[in-house]
Amino acid sequence: MAAAFPDFRLGNVLATSFTGTLSERHGDAVERIPTPHRLVDWLAVNGLAVDSCTTAQLDLARELREAIHAAATAAAIQDALPASAVQVINDCSAQGRAAAILTPEGNRQWRLSSASCVEDALSVIAADAISIIAGERDGKLALCASPTCQAAFFDTSQSRTRKWCDMNTCGNRQKKARFNANQRKKTRSAE
Repeated sequence: MAAAFPDFRLGNVLATSFTGTLSERHGDAVERIPTPHRLVDWLAVNGLAVDSCTTAQLDLARELREAIHAAATAAAIQDALPASAVQVINDCSAQGRAAAILTPEGNRQWRLSSASCVEDALSVIAADAISIIAGERDGKLALCASPTCQAAFFDTSQSRTRKWCDMNTCGNRQKKARFNANQRKKTRSAE
């Protein structure tokens, strides 16, 4: 029987969605890419299909993920970017040979080289992180208000006041906890 893996948390922004492959960083951490094959799955879901992945490439992907998370977190709290994280992001961005192509439907798609597809995919993710952290896109980096999550996410809401990385997970969990606490207070005061 195949091992059951946690579902991917998919967002609209590639780089911050990639950092979501490790969630609940300040609680019981959930690794969503525990195997090379799972990284292949995540890349495919995000339009960066590759044929295979080695353990070394998975390690590189996780290193990039943590570098993006560290840099995005620093940017969100307006702190200095960690030099080691910047170096990893820049190295991954520079080593890929991905090309943006235009589909007949008018969409951008990525074409990866056949020689080092995982590195190409990681370069696309790193380039996306660079554009967000550098402030080149309309939105702002923020941290999830969930005390167990605190994931960096890219807020493109009109007011730029989003509190949760994902309303369906962290937001609902926090609202449910608040509701239950209020119900307990009402029960106690009625006694």
